[in-house]
Amino acid sequence: MTVEIEKRRVYAIVDFDALDQNVQAMEEKLPQDVGMMAVIKTNAYGHGAKAIAKHLEDNDRISGYAVATAEEALELRKAGIGKMILILGYVFEKDYEDLILQDIRFGIYRKDVAQALDAAAEKCHKKALIHIKIDTGMHRIGYPVCQESVEEIKEIAGLKHLCLEGIFTHFARADEADKSYAKKAYSLFKDMIGALQKEDITFPICHCCNSAAILELPGYHENMVRAGITLYGLWPSEEMDHAFPLHPILSLYSHIVHIKTLPAGSAISYGGTYVTERESRIATIPVGYGDGYPRSLSSKGYVLVRGKPAPIVGRVCMDQMMVDVTDIPDAEYLDRVTLIGQDGNAVISMETLGEMSGRFNYELACNLGDRIPRFYQKDGACVDEMNYFA
Repeated sequence: MTVEIEKRRVYAIVDFDALDQNVQAMEEKLPQDVGMMAVIKTNAYGHGAKAIAKHLEDNDRISGYAVATAEEALELRKAGIGKMILILGYVFEKDYEDLILQDIRFGIYRKDVAQALDAAAEKCHKKALIHIKIDTGMHRIGYPVCQESVEEIKEIAGLKHLCLEGIFTHFARADEADKSYAKKAYSLFKDMIGALQKEDITFPICHCCNSAAILELPGYHENMVRAGITLYGLWPSEEMDHAFPLHPILSLYSHIVHIKTLPAGSAISYGGTYVTERESRIATIPVGYGDGYPRSLSSKGYVLVRGKPAPIVGRVCMDQMMVDVTDIPDAEYLDRVTLIGQDGNAVISMETLGEMSGRFNYELACNLGDRIPRFYQKDGACVDEMNYFA
């Protein structure tokens, strides 16, 4: 880590070596002919989509990338990402032509959308690549498994300017210990594929497995899987077998910017919700909920200073928070503070913070704000940076 990085108010370190280890560990769960789509929506779950995609672009096992919006897809193409990009969610018509010209794939689950996309593709003088979305129990978007859906997809297959490249579904409950609901969903998916085959409609790419299913539903992988949260070394749920070798790839740091000694009976932060019970050394950390650090950790969470826990005292502010370093007498002004990650033998994981704050670990990662620069390391050296204020 360079001195320039360490001078930051707050910063995240993203470890590409850990990312590669996670990809390799998942690869070992898959047959050689199964591709892996990296899910990098919501800025790669807060880790930085462009940097993650650029790093994975040379990995032959990565077939492409999944995003949620047109803007996310176009940003990746603008950054030079050339592999397949699939938009998992709804796309508004104003973006059709730009996406078609960039060979970005559409998730389709409505005939009227397919017809509008066909017309846009005709204007672009090329075919639009689509993946048909099937609803097997999530009940969010997708065609239900029934004959009426088969007939509608058959009509879509007849549109001249669309190419039916893929078909997919999403498991709502693959991260549960009881896999019966996920297995039922897979059976429905296969039923739909079979019904379409009877109409001579086939797809080069079939995908249904999310992170949890990659790890715990062998034999369900079809010819492509979608790796999301496990790419980043985070767990889909607490119900899964944590023996699988996942490595969190993000650490979050700040510094002590002030230390004051307060007498017993001193109220700290907004509302005076915390009052010292003894003479206390209180350190100020220049990070708050404006950076995505949960306000719900007020007087509940902790950070690491010199390898020891320092409890948060009082309410977390928008840009600052206070911690008690009374029991860390060697703590000093400008000492590094670990908000997420390891310091010595002590660790604060995203899951730990999520449990303490009442948030999902996915949510916590996705909410890390734009004010936090991300530095990307490979073999201990900084190889990339994402800084919205550079």
